[in-house]
Amino acid sequence: MTDRTTPLYVVLNRSGDEFGEYHRFLDGHPCRMVYLTTPGGLPALDQDAATEVHVCDSLDHDDLLPLVRGIADRHGTPEAVFGQSEYDILTAARLSAALGVPGGYGIDLVRRFKDKPAMKSAVGAAGLRVPRFRSLEDAPSAEAVVDALGGLPLVLKPRAAAGSQGVTVVRSADELRAALEGVDREAYECEEYVDGEIFHVDGVRRSDRLHFVTASQYVHTCLDYAQGRPLGSVLLDPGPERDELTTFADRCLRALGLRDGAFHLEAIRRPGGELVFLEVGLRPGGAQVPFLHVDLYGIDLFAEAFRAALGLPPLWQEPSEPIGPRAGGWLIYPAPRELPGRVVARTSPGSAVPEVYHEELPAIGQVMTGPGSYDEGCGIFRLRGRSAAEVRAAVHTAMEVYGLRTERAEPAELAGRTEPAELVELAARTEGAESHG
Repeated sequence: MTDRTTPLYVVLNRSGDEFGEYHRFLDGHPCRMVYLTTPGGLPALDQDAATEVHVCDSLDHDDLLPLVRGIADRHGTPEAVFGQSEYDILTAARLSAALGVPGGYGIDLVRRFKDKPAMKSAVGAAGLRVPRFRSLEDAPSAEAVVDALGGLPLVLKPRAAAGSQGVTVVRSADELRAALEGVDREAYECEEYVDGEIFHVDGVRRSDRLHFVTASQYVHTCLDYAQGRPLGSVLLDPGPERDELTTFADRCLRALGLRDGAFHLEAIRRPGGELVFLEVGLRPGGAQVPFLHVDLYGIDLFAEAFRAALGLPPLWQEPSEPIGPRAGGWLIYPAPRELPGRVVARTSPGSAVPEVYHEELPAIGQVMTGPGSYDEGCGIFRLRGRSAAEVRAAVHTAMEVYGLRTERAEPAELAGRTEPAELVELAARTEGAESHG
């Protein structure tokens, strides 16, 4: 018979790597775990110790609700329903509400982190600078939107997407009119285009204060990546700029009502120095952000996010000795623009860029059929050095020396090919790099 006195947690999982190893995150905490996972997320889970494991083709709310009701009937009401992914956070909150779950994140909090107009409304109400914005469901015309937001250019965004998916910069009323004709206005918003340098702040809040935080500056932008350019980031050195960014982020998170949880917040510094809130996720950052933080700080942001949502104490604690500078960064390359594409040549920047300590290169002959994500692409690099300036210079050098050549794959190749070849992983610098392709 099931012991209903032991806490029950229901987890929605898509992660098949170490950041989906929730049994590690528990660190001996006694509980019952039920996993609702995609097929790709199954390898990371401790299936033997789980109370139940369900492999699901869909993690949508309507598909999961009957399943979680059955779980509650068999095992009692869960203490929390947790969704790690940006795609599952709101679903987990809705399932929690339907079951009367006492723990986890409430729908109102999650919607402030998912819906961009609600997000900016909360931050702006606290006196912090946000882009001028407008929801579009009642917008009479493109000209009315331009007038309401004070002119062009403007940014058209999905209200709830992440990673610059569906984001368009429009520079004329005609462009905006054409863009609006192709979208569901209820699912989009439009906002002021803010020029400047873009930063991200990553960390964990516990008991309404920053438990751990870093600040980084992007090299290129997420929108650039969506349009085929490489994307990178460099951790800022300790100092006034970092302190200003982390304080700004903390004020934004207080305005949004986050007491306990991991976050990934983006902000723009305008040419005059003013900080402008861009957006925030109720989760760790993507791309190489979590890996870099494990490597340089020994903190698993996904573990901390999981424990914060469940109300468990943090694993990472401030070292007794002050943390010195941790200079590092990362660089990722998107899939080729012409798809499907076969990799015919690639070089390693490792021998030319000693700051590169980890790289993942696409295999020669690998055929890419989709645009990929921040975790899948045509080159992944992590770097470390003595200062932010040194790492930033190394990122730019890596972009200069990294060579990748692809050619269009023929349909016959796709019909007979196996699933993507493994990425070649080199934990240290690669010696004897191939000639530039």
